[in-house]
Amino acid sequence: MFWFMLIALVAVVAAVAMAVLGDGGPLRDAGTDRLDDRLPADRPLIRSDIDAVRLPTAVRGYRMLDVDEVLDRLGAELAERDARIAELESSLAGVPAGGSTMSLHKQEPPASEEQGGAGE
Repeated sequence: MFWFMLIALVAVVAAVAMAVLGDGGPLRDAGTDRLDDRLPADRPLIRSDIDAVRLPTAVRGYRMLDVDEVLDRLGAELAERDARIAELESSLAGVPAGGSTMSLHKQEPPASEEQGGAGE
């Protein structure tokens, strides 16, 4: 009985090895685990670009460099769009971009009030 179990175990191990190795040759090369579908650098991103991004995984999740690259690009484009929106909104309101209608300095009274108050 012992010999039968030993032969069965060897047959199972050999079958698994053949299934993994295929035709008995060396293992095939592993595919690259890098982000192949880079975001387009020549134009702003659109929704379909973001939907098409597939980040490669690593042993413990996603590859941090690829995720950081995508997030940095998205953050920069969002900041650029926010600045442009603020610029357009302020031009519609008649206020220059980045300007403020309030002044922190004490305003001097108009010259006509100064002269009228001194003569009384």
